[in-house]
Amino acid sequence: MIRLSTRDAGFAEAFERIVSDRRESDSDVSGTVSAILADVRERGDVALAEYSAKFDAHPLESEADWRIDPADCKAAFDALSPELRSALETAATRIAAYHAAQKPEDRDYTDAQGVRLGAVWRPVDAAGLYVPGGRASYPSSLLMNAIPAKVAGVARLVVVTPTPKGQVSHLVLAAAHLAGVDEIWRVGGAQAIGALAYGTDRIKPVDVVTGPGNAWVAEAKRQLYGVVGIDMVAGPSEILVIADGQNNPAWIAADLLSQAEHDPVAQSILITDDAAFADAVIAAVETELQALATQTTARQSWDDYGVVIVVDDLAGESPALANRLAAEHVEIATDDPNALFAHIRHAGSAFLGRHTPEAIGDYVAGPNHVLPTGRRARFASGLSVLDFMKRTSFLQLDNAALHAIGPAAVALADAEGLPAHGRSVSIRLGQ
Repeated sequence: MIRLSTRDAGFAEAFERIVSDRRESDSDVSGTVSAILADVRERGDVALAEYSAKFDAHPLESEADWRIDPADCKAAFDALSPELRSALETAATRIAAYHAAQKPEDRDYTDAQGVRLGAVWRPVDAAGLYVPGGRASYPSSLLMNAIPAKVAGVARLVVVTPTPKGQVSHLVLAAAHLAGVDEIWRVGGAQAIGALAYGTDRIKPVDVVTGPGNAWVAEAKRQLYGVVGIDMVAGPSEILVIADGQNNPAWIAADLLSQAEHDPVAQSILITDDAAFADAVIAAVETELQALATQTTARQSWDDYGVVIVVDDLAGESPALANRLAAEHVEIATDDPNALFAHIRHAGSAFLGRHTPEAIGDYVAGPNHVLPTGRRARFASGLSVLDFMKRTSFLQLDNAALHAIGPAAVALADAEGLPAHGRSVSIRLGQ
């Protein structure tokens, strides 16, 4: 764990190293992924079956080996305890309500020259969702990806998920039933992304692919962008907590570890203006780790990538630091969090006040928890309904409107040396 102070002589250089360290896989997976994608495009289901046997020890032979029946998802949902079923339903309801408010409105108006202008929004026909089958097999992620697609009006929602040695997460199946997933295929890895993009005899192609995955999945999405749309190329989780000394150190320590337990290369950062409070949080992290079932992962993340920064002026210094970090999650635990939030331009999602832990946003608050990582919040946003929709502009002119603006189009076309463009307008003007 790194502890810094803005008073340190070498602070600027040390902070720049933190900003520049992307913590993403240093394995050269690009060539391997490229070969897998080419193989899936060429051999389709045969290639999928070979990769599933090789990587997941799961043979794809019978239809049940390939695809999970919707009846199995319903059975998994019905088998949940009342408490867990209610929790999933609460999450689904709140996620749907928040995302329904994101749906854009069509535009249709006529301007002063008599030109009718506007745009209509339409959902994509089919979306694919990747659901990991290992450490990150979470029903909450399925809800966060599937529900915005359904709210957008996507007609066909396809899930791909690896099932190592045939094992499936019944909680994920229950979430799939609740979200209204149409198809679930028991394939994973880069090969599953290739199947969604190119299609095979069994799996029909989709238009957009979303969902978290390992380095191979992320690289497959990156390489296939353009063949399909993607949500983002995501890296390890990260949290920035801006907290004054009036907080309970154990609360802040728990918040920091909520992301550290995701991945050994996740990153948790604390910015505070109270050196004694920083000491108390560091001590509380050690206490919390002792009781954490995910201690091994969380400790490696904290030891290798945890950062504590002490500033002199929280209001004056922390926003600039936060904007440089452009973190996935930003907690502001102060009496007046909005005063700080007003100056934070780059963050995937913000959690305001002492009683708003980031983890509440992972499950039941409503906003999406699929967020840009690796400082990409400088230019990217979290998953939304818009990721499953596209806009088509339209215009309509009558004779008077064409005469009003057409001559300018002819002049520009002639200036650009494109006479056929100009002619298509001028011929209608009688020129």
